[in-house]
Amino acid sequence: MLDFVLNLLIFFIITAIFVKEFGLDVNRPTNVNQPDNAESKNIQIQILNTGEVFFNNRIVDVRAIRANVEREKALANDIGALILADEEAQTGVILTAVDQVRLGGVYNITFSTSE
Repeated sequence: MLDFVLNLLIFFIITAIFVKEFGLDVNRPTNVNQPDNAESKNIQIQILNTGEVFFNNRIVDVRAIRANVEREKALANDIGALILADEEAQTGVILTAVDQVRLGGVYNITFSTSE
């Protein structure tokens, strides 16, 4: 019985060493107030639970997000994206929208949920 417990202990020690934890680095905002005259334009992408995608209050196909982002980025270089996803929106649609925004050249992405 003691040999069995010792073998289990060795097995768990060896397998625990090779487990790698993956995480997401989050950059938290600092408590610095920006001046009111420095307005940065944001793209607003809303994703409903039905799968409909709105780009700046216009309904678009999720594959058309990249072209719209590239057009907005050409107008203002320091642009960010705000993704408002419904709580019951499909994860695949949200990830596709994020991928399209990144392919469009915008990496400053903020997430929020809509009620």
